[in-house]
Amino acid sequence: MKRPNIIVFFTDQQRWDTSGLHGNPLDLTPNFDRLARQGTHVAHSFTCQPVCGPARACLQTGLYPTMVGCYRNGIALPPTARTLAHHFRAAGYTTGYIGKWHLAQHGVSGPVPVAQRGGYQYWLASNLLEFTSDAYHTTLYDNRNQPVELPGYRVDALTDAAIRYIDAHRREPFYLFISYIEPHHQNFVDDYPPPEGYRERYAGRWVPPDLAALGGTTHQHLAGYFGQVKRLDEGLGRLMDALTSLGLRDNTIVLFTSDHGSHFKTRNAEYKRSCHDSSIRVPTMLCGPGFDGGGQVRELVSLVDLPPTLLDAAGLPVPKAMQGRSLLRRRQGWPQEVFVQISESQVGRAIRTQRWKYSVVAPDKNGWHEAASDRYVEEYLYDLWHDPYELENLIGLESHREVTAVLRRRLLRRMVAAGEKKPIVEPAPVRPSGQRRISPAAAGQ
Repeated sequence: MKRPNIIVFFTDQQRWDTSGLHGNPLDLTPNFDRLARQGTHVAHSFTCQPVCGPARACLQTGLYPTMVGCYRNGIALPPTARTLAHHFRAAGYTTGYIGKWHLAQHGVSGPVPVAQRGGYQYWLASNLLEFTSDAYHTTLYDNRNQPVELPGYRVDALTDAAIRYIDAHRREPFYLFISYIEPHHQNFVDDYPPPEGYRERYAGRWVPPDLAALGGTTHQHLAGYFGQVKRLDEGLGRLMDALTSLGLRDNTIVLFTSDHGSHFKTRNAEYKRSCHDSSIRVPTMLCGPGFDGGGQVRELVSLVDLPPTLLDAAGLPVPKAMQGRSLLRRRQGWPQEVFVQISESQVGRAIRTQRWKYSVVAPDKNGWHEAASDRYVEEYLYDLWHDPYELENLIGLESHREVTAVLRRRLLRRMVAAGEKKPIVEPAPVRPSGQRRISPAAAGQ
């Protein structure tokens, strides 16, 4: 039997609650929602690092960012790293990469040296797509690092290129990674430019509860952000139409996921790099052979679990070095929490269970220069059953000392399992239970 084709539809900075399956009432993602219902919806999906480069390193290698070495942006993927492209090529697949890479060395914005491309054969990409293109001006670089100008809105330009690749390789098993920049902001104008006419559709409409409570840049940016999400979903629909028309639909696995979310400057001075669900929770679904009719995955799933899942679904061996687990084997025992590493804005660590969020920070470390610490202090504790939008920090409360101690031990175990040295975690100063700590933004400070 012919091996299944593999397509990764990868967005940048997309919150989980842009999906109708997670309660968004604006019908932004009808294609995602339909495919997730027909296939496998990963309902509790989280990044392992809420920063572009580290999250991408994880998805390429199946390793935590500190293990692969790309703990922050601007660190090139090591030439010794084995990526999904290497594994699929070894199995006879053709491999292609289209879009944003963000795994070349610091200072590289557009063309990526061949040695830093992760082993992909076909290449049409830019290292920092947000700096080499705009909403209606897309510049990518081909295998010879020659600039290629693509017409149309940027989402459509990448989708068109992907469809051309699929058509050209339809007679052989292929693995294609499509990496969009949307719904990331356009850095040099601090805006989320949607297609013309799309911002007006969503201005002044539904706002996620955490953003409604905390403000940030929500009212300035959310309408454009939602417009970008809508066009991405339309691109997903076009891609699936192309697979149907080429007779490839029944033998192609499609993974949709994102590198991290966006908190719109409600948790710190920028858009991500925090332990909150607004930063770490992402929409994820798989469809195609092995996943159609799979229903909803209730377990907590990390980005690090997706590479072994794709290899397993293609019938390929999963390298023992990979630190995640295949979703196809989740009945063989599954972790009860996901582990998150936070860099750049701070050196932080967190775990997220079905009920609790617990995070620590290294106050004397620089998140750009240091990947980890030997000492952390407790920063946040949220009870997600009673405070799903993470507005009341319970850390240090006398009433929660026992659960905090349990979570501290679980976090330390996950840090060691991820390859880190066991650090010291200093408990937060004890506060009487009556002294609730509200988020500074929620308190209007």
